[in-house]
Amino acid sequence: MNLTDELKNKIITKAASITPAEALELFIEASGNPWAILAAASEIREHFKGRKIILCSITNAKSGKCSEDCKFCAQSSHYRTGAPSYPLKTAKQIVEEAREAARNGAEFFGIVTSGRKLKTKKEWVEIFKAIEGVRGIGLSPCASPGIIDSEKAKEFKSAGLFRYHHNLETARGFFKNICTTHDYEEDVASVRAAKAAGLSVCAGALIGMGESISHRIELAETLRKLNVDSVPLNILNPVKGTPLSHIKALPPMEILMTLAIFRFMLPDKDIKLCGGKEKNLRQLLPLGIVAGANSLMTGNYLTTAGRSSSLDHEMILDLGLSPTRLRQMCKCGIPQRKLRPRRQP
Repeated sequence: MNLTDELKNKIITKAASITPAEALELFIEASGNPWAILAAASEIREHFKGRKIILCSITNAKSGKCSEDCKFCAQSSHYRTGAPSYPLKTAKQIVEEAREAARNGAEFFGIVTSGRKLKTKKEWVEIFKAIEGVRGIGLSPCASPGIIDSEKAKEFKSAGLFRYHHNLETARGFFKNICTTHDYEEDVASVRAAKAAGLSVCAGALIGMGESISHRIELAETLRKLNVDSVPLNILNPVKGTPLSHIKALPPMEILMTLAIFRFMLPDKDIKLCGGKEKNLRQLLPLGIVAGANSLMTGNYLTTAGRSSSLDHEMILDLGLSPTRLRQMCKCGIPQRKLRPRRQP
């Protein structure tokens, strides 16, 4: 029995994960036979997560003028990228976008704001109103408001937030190459505060920034120890004007193998294929689900366009799987405008 099958059977039969050392050995072996690890990751995904694929959408609720110097980010005030800049949207605007996302089959809706953290009372009041509105139309409300402490985490919980999102982006050992304006531990502390408050947590990665596979494995291990619930995997889409604008794109097969490694290391977590998936995986995009993803971000991203949600639904169905929420369609094929609320998790 080869290492791929040995580790797959260990995970499925014993509900165990694998060590970072095993993950690295697995990646090295898979480099010579990538199809085996993709097939094994698909088996692990189906064993723990079934045949349902979750779709989520986001809104860029507050854009630009971020004080942080993350080298990949179009919204950083340290770089000139031409990204849009505007204050926080109203709760009414956010909820209307959530309605559209629900019509397109989204299960979760994320409210994303630029900057280190929200500062004004007016912003917090508007965010809490938006959370209530998103929940009211039957979606699970998520928020990505930057760094938070235990007090804010508890306020989010009381306001009805289902999931707090805060990407760690990369491994602790590589973070200093990406951001110098805050410490890695601040991000980790925010995730811990959200978990302690009883919130579901979404925290993941941005790969393709020059890090090694060892750094990606280190990050996966950190996420496992933090016991996050959902792990978004983003692939760098270089933005003109940022320090990473000229970085070479990862080969699609390396992206898929990395995704499979995350599934091996985080077998029972939601693994979500997110930003950069269309540009970087190109014609191999459906293999992202084969490689272990059980969730997709659908629609547009923060400052770049995605693709039509109808294509994501078509892809899921063509793979013999099904979305957790069907798009609202009438007999003429046009999305319906009426959405019935559903019970919240």
